[in-house]
Amino acid sequence: MEELPVPIQNFIGGEWVPARSGRTARTVCPADTRKIVAEAALSSEADVALAVERAIEARPEWARTPAPRRGAVLGRAAQLMIERREAIARAMTLEEGKTLAESRGEVDKAIRVLEFNAAEGRRAVGEVIPSEIPGTFCYTTRAPIGIVAAICPWNFPVCIPAWKIAPALLAGNAVIFKPASLTPWTGALVTRVFADAGVPPGVLGMLTGPGGSLGRALVEQPEIAALSFTGSNEVGGKLYADGARLGKKVQCEMGGKNALVVLDDADVDLAARAAVQGAFGSTGQRCTATSRAVVDRKVAADFTRKVVELARAITVGDGLADGVQMGPSVDGRQMETVLSGIARARADGAKLLCGGGRLDDPAHAHGFFVAPTVFSGVRPEMALAQEELFGPVLAILEAGDDEEALAVANSTRYGLTASVYTRDLGRAQRFVEGLDAGMIHVNNPTVGGEAQLPFGGIKATGVGAREMGRSAWEFYSEVRTVYIDTTGRPRTGNLY
Repeated sequence: MEELPVPIQNFIGGEWVPARSGRTARTVCPADTRKIVAEAALSSEADVALAVERAIEARPEWARTPAPRRGAVLGRAAQLMIERREAIARAMTLEEGKTLAESRGEVDKAIRVLEFNAAEGRRAVGEVIPSEIPGTFCYTTRAPIGIVAAICPWNFPVCIPAWKIAPALLAGNAVIFKPASLTPWTGALVTRVFADAGVPPGVLGMLTGPGGSLGRALVEQPEIAALSFTGSNEVGGKLYADGARLGKKVQCEMGGKNALVVLDDADVDLAARAAVQGAFGSTGQRCTATSRAVVDRKVAADFTRKVVELARAITVGDGLADGVQMGPSVDGRQMETVLSGIARARADGAKLLCGGGRLDDPAHAHGFFVAPTVFSGVRPEMALAQEELFGPVLAILEAGDDEEALAVANSTRYGLTASVYTRDLGRAQRFVEGLDAGMIHVNNPTVGGEAQLPFGGIKATGVGAREMGRSAWEFYSEVRTVYIDTTGRPRTGNLY
């Protein structure tokens, strides 16, 4: 297993250093709380100030480095992540709880993100635009913003940092990376990949510690020009408002309450398998999870029966164990949030079909395990259909026709991703045009995303430019418009 300084320290100016406070905090394995996984530095404003100071010193030279050379560093990072794939995946499973197969898949996604951004270093990022002024050559280019803060969540502790850090570095920025408090070990492994790949000292910093105080310090730091955040709506909304007040660029990816719509002509078996994959993969702890299935009433009974059969067959346990298909909630607080949501759904009159509680038998007694849970009879106004639980819970809602199914799917404040299952291309296209979501799948689960495609949602799900793909340039750089006069003569007339 990859070795790191013990305790896990901050990475500032190319060195691993303790927090100024001298304090640390421990994290435990969510599958077995008897195991201490990591002990990480508890940083404060003083550590933010030091990381910013080092970034200010290092950034100009990095910004002057040609983009193809910056891309080459990311290419080396991709190769290092390939070499360290197993060590990073095992650390992620121990620290976050997802199965080893899911962790390996996440590392593979991060590798593709790095490879994509490495290649982008050799691609044009501006355009030539004709001028109406004779003898004038006009074009656009892009310049780095400055120092970027990347505030990342615990549920994808490798991939999300990769898709924030890589394009930010490629654009010529310095980055201060704040991993989630629950996943400092994985965050340190990601940081080490970039450092060992050749990112110059000071250009990338990592600070561990409490999200609230560190987040505030990063927002208030005057030298930080932009913040990219993934997390809750409550935190993201405040960060966005505070950043706007200070004139910073802010990008927030927040909640989701994603619907998988099943029309009456759908392949019901295919749709049921997709719903189970989307609802219970990664223990439902992903913003793209399928938390609602909106099903045409004519096929609802068949769909529900198949979903329940599949859910009951899921093996829940320690993600490092062979045959386990679903791991624990990430910590006790998250587990209690899920159990509270289940209790409220039952009180609201939803029909519990399977699961519905904590697994506390001897095999699960020391972990934060919740059984895969399915409810039917859910109405759109119920909390279960409106609030993100971030756990292994699927709500099944019925609809009488396509129009009602579309209305139910759109009846939440979120708009990240949605899916529709149908054999009719015309009906599929009507849903593509009508669904309130930033990412739409046809006959495909709600989860997933590719490195070269934009990622993000609408409504309360997100604000700011999209992440991933070429869209990342829009956030991590600024457009410069250039006018070059080729005549050598003074301009006359109206200069606007």
